[in-house]
Amino acid sequence: MRRIETIHAVGHVLCHDLTRIVPGQYKGAQFRKGHVVTAEDIPMLLSMGKEQLYVWEMDENTLHENDAAVRLGALCKGEHMAQAGDIREGKLELVAERDGLFTVDTERLAQINDLTDIMIATRHTNEAVHAGDKLCGTRVIPLVIDRRQIEAAEAIGAGAPLLMLTPFKPLKAGIVTTGNEVFKGLIEDKFTPVVERKLAAYGIQTVRHMTTDDAPEHIQAAIQAMRAANVDLILCTGGMSVDPDDMTPAAIRQSGARIVTYGAPVLPGAMLLLGYFADGVPILGLPGCVMYAKATVFDLLLPRVAAGVEITKRDIVRLGCGGLCQSCVVCTYPNCGFGKES
Repeated sequence: MRRIETIHAVGHVLCHDLTRIVPGQYKGAQFRKGHVVTAEDIPMLLSMGKEQLYVWEMDENTLHENDAAVRLGALCKGEHMAQAGDIREGKLELVAERDGLFTVDTERLAQINDLTDIMIATRHTNEAVHAGDKLCGTRVIPLVIDRRQIEAAEAIGAGAPLLMLTPFKPLKAGIVTTGNEVFKGLIEDKFTPVVERKLAAYGIQTVRHMTTDDAPEHIQAAIQAMRAANVDLILCTGGMSVDPDDMTPAAIRQSGARIVTYGAPVLPGAMLLLGYFADGVPILGLPGCVMYAKATVFDLLLPRVAAGVEITKRDIVRLGCGGLCQSCVVCTYPNCGFGKES
């Protein structure tokens, strides 16, 4: 920082706000900290009595905070994202242009945030977002920054954006309701309407529903009927525990699906089963908690399913940290810590 005559300040960066006062009319910052002085600014500055200014000196090794913010934003921005407003004071924000699944490369994000004088803050990874939602904000800490810091960030971010937004797909779902009690009409099926509502929230249409007893061969037949109907997603409800008469997991295993997991480190939802058929169609066995709990493992995974993103065993394992629902009296999910990965 140095003091310079105003008439020689063109191209330099102001170190602080400069207030202009017009008695009875105006009082406020005419020029903000970080402003780059132009030739057109000189008459106004002199009329404000600013014959000398404190500025940062720019050279080939430094970048203005706003220029650096542009480059940080470029590292973050994936498809279906847009810049929100103007860049000011080294700050840039991105918002969603589509509804979809938001994901973050958390490892590279941490590496960039470990650098000096820059930061990128995002919302949690693997969240459902809607058009207009804020996705991230970047900030350059000083008014001018060593160019090498931005270049180091760009080296880490090279190859692919840090952020992705995968739009939800117009999927068709089939639901297989299992259980002797429901099949025989002894109790009302209250599970299917809950699942249908959760699917509809992501634009997934339930096109077929079948009810079967607990015989594994009958459950298998229902699953195969769903396959023949060319649905994009199969959901089985009921009989998902380890009791001797809970046959749904065995039937799903025998259906030809590749099982990713039977069990998840999430409460509620530990008895989830997830598998995929060879053509990529997912099949889920939903535990009973999905019927009555506000938020379960199904809610955590459904955004990925809706976006057509394959879920791995590692994805399931990572849910353990944050996978304990606090069962709050007033549920605020998804605006809480449930399912937020570390």
